[in-house]
Amino acid sequence: MKKLFFLLITLYVFTACQSKYNDVPDTYHTLLDSALIKANSNAPQILKALTDAPKNQKEGMAFLISYMPKRDLTTLSASFLLENAAYAYKTREKYPWSKALPDSIFFNEVLPYTNVAETRDPWRKDFYERFSKYVEDKTNLKDAIFAIANPIKDEVKVEYNVKRSKVDSSPKEAMAENMATCTGLSIILTDAFRSVGIPSRLAGTPMWTNMKGNHTWSEVFIDNEWKFIEYYPEDLNKSWFLADAGKADPNNPLHWIYAVSYKPTNQYYYAGRAVKHLINKMDVNDMPAQMRKGYENSKKHDSISEGPYIYGVNVTQRYIDLYEKSLKGKKLEEDELIASFIIFKDKDIAKSDSRLDCRVDIFMEDEKIDFGYSPSATDDMNKFLKLKLKKNTNYTVMVSNTKNNIEHSFSISTDDNATQEFKLIL
Repeated sequence: MKKLFFLLITLYVFTACQSKYNDVPDTYHTLLDSALIKANSNAPQILKALTDAPKNQKEGMAFLISYMPKRDLTTLSASFLLENAAYAYKTREKYPWSKALPDSIFFNEVLPYTNVAETRDPWRKDFYERFSKYVEDKTNLKDAIFAIANPIKDEVKVEYNVKRSKVDSSPKEAMAENMATCTGLSIILTDAFRSVGIPSRLAGTPMWTNMKGNHTWSEVFIDNEWKFIEYYPEDLNKSWFLADAGKADPNNPLHWIYAVSYKPTNQYYYAGRAVKHLINKMDVNDMPAQMRKGYENSKKHDSISEGPYIYGVNVTQRYIDLYEKSLKGKKLEEDELIASFIIFKDKDIAKSDSRLDCRVDIFMEDEKIDFGYSPSATDDMNKFLKLKLKKNTNYTVMVSNTKNNIEHSFSISTDDNATQEFKLIL
């Protein structure tokens, strides 16, 4: 009986779709066939969404359906999808920043109804009605971004609170409780941006390199690049966590910075999969004290449970570059300097292959002052790890690389200049 039902569904999809793909680019046809088979008994609803979508919305609807997680293919109604698309396209017609977007950005970072694993609430219409009034007189995208971000907590009446019932709460769930963690707050902020045609996505890390837990925030696409912003905003690309993000380890997925993609990529968004894969294999009792504390903090405060269908992009290097740029722009105190570090495995320091990517910890007597990661053999030869230190001071530098079984210490002394380079040879 099951086999017969599957064959009937397959036949239904095949015959129905032949006349329904007329306004959809050929590149989606095979993907749509596959999606409708996965939808099983919900295939008529999914097909109705595609069929009833206005001609100018067909490709966007095809994009959503083609890359839709199975959990949504089997449950979402045509009315849910049609309303979501209608309001997304309404913003594209209304706002200059949305009208100017390439399809690839509009489809992937404005049109989607979801971010990670939150409940699929129909938030789009409600949020458009809530937030469109804030951008009515805006013609500049940055002004529009902050016209949403500045009043958002007062509009939705949601504050950060770890007592929330869920980590990845939907806007409706967070607003019912008046609380959310950073994941829930970021979902609200990203959905608010999308509701007025501003491309936005979630970003975050499974675990900071200082092992103090994880974090999630939002990104917006402005001036043809992605910039980060928080629910409690300071400015674009400015927040308390930049120093932590800038010290991410580009060689360890546990410490990468990830951004969410609706369209499948070649890797998953962190959403706990990196945490589970790289940490949960360990016995918690065997973890170093700092890692164990960070792991427990991560479980308490943010998500380590989202599903395997959430895709991501590795944006680690962009955050490292942003942090290094911020250091250059900082005014140094009279007794401070910027120290640049690079680690070599041999004395041939002119060769790119001699460089080693290592963790570099700086100590003054027994107190750890700072840390970071030195450039690898494939990085630009002008790239250094930059740290702010005191002038005319003695330090101990601990260099480690577990993959290559390296652990070495150096004694260094800073001088009286504003900058100083340290090329350390193992």
